[in-house]
Amino acid sequence: MRTTVAKGGSVELFARIAGDRSDPALILLHGWPHDGSLYDPVIDRLGERFFTIAFDLPAIGRSTGAPPSAEKATLASVILDAAASLGAERPVVAGIDVGGMIAYSAARDFAERIHGVAIGNTVIPGLDPWQKVISDPRIFHFALHAVPDLPELLVTGRERPYFDFFFDFLGSKQRPLPNTMRDAFTRAYLRPEALSAGFDWYRAFAADARANEQPKRLTTPILYFRGDADGRTPEDYVAGLRRAGAEQVTSQVLAGGAEFTPIEMPDEFASMIEDFAINCFAAVAA
Repeated sequence: MRTTVAKGGSVELFARIAGDRSDPALILLHGWPHDGSLYDPVIDRLGERFFTIAFDLPAIGRSTGAPPSAEKATLASVILDAAASLGAERPVVAGIDVGGMIAYSAARDFAERIHGVAIGNTVIPGLDPWQKVISDPRIFHFALHAVPDLPELLVTGRERPYFDFFFDFLGSKQRPLPNTMRDAFTRAYLRPEALSAGFDWYRAFAADARANEQPKRLTTPILYFRGDADGRTPEDYVAGLRRAGAEQVTSQVLAGGAEFTPIEMPDEFASMIEDFAINCFAAVAA
């Protein structure tokens, strides 16, 4: 693994990269409250087949500059521009949590710029089972984080204990997130602009939902995956994608995994992404 910085409009994105620029490209996107180091356990392996890029999302970690908005289509555009500046044309995009929402927007709004998307452990704003998920009291933070200014007031100076709650709640009980990763993720949000950028992703959910609620035919291959530690299965999410117009959707369960599958089960995660990306690129070449 090596590192670089890429420009996406007025934003500079810090990137961990592996592999040869002449290989098919793979972009890996983290969510909240992570940074690109989520993919440290798998990036070198994926780099054996693909030019692999794990970005810190705009304003998070070592990325700097504010994107035009936190709407996921805007973030997808910024990321694809940054990837193109590194030589990554028509990549497969894989994302977990908010990163999965951005990956979906890449398929919905920029299909001509990508080969496929993998969406992990998240619900897409506006797509079933969105209303069911946001009404679940265990998902209280979607509403809290959307309130202007209040989350910053409550969390500033208390980032690590606040994030620890979610690391424990969302992570595997059998394979808890190690302290080294908890420390790395927390550091990524210590700057005020980084903390606000993370909460802004939630503040943009209403706009994301309005955009996604408009049905649109999607022919881009989509893989929906999730760990099964929370008891949820992919079926409802896959059905929602299909009702929204996605025509090529497959799913996979990473048994025993939770929110942090690249860390919790790196071999299984890497094999899944390899297989999906190989199929996406092969379908275009055929």
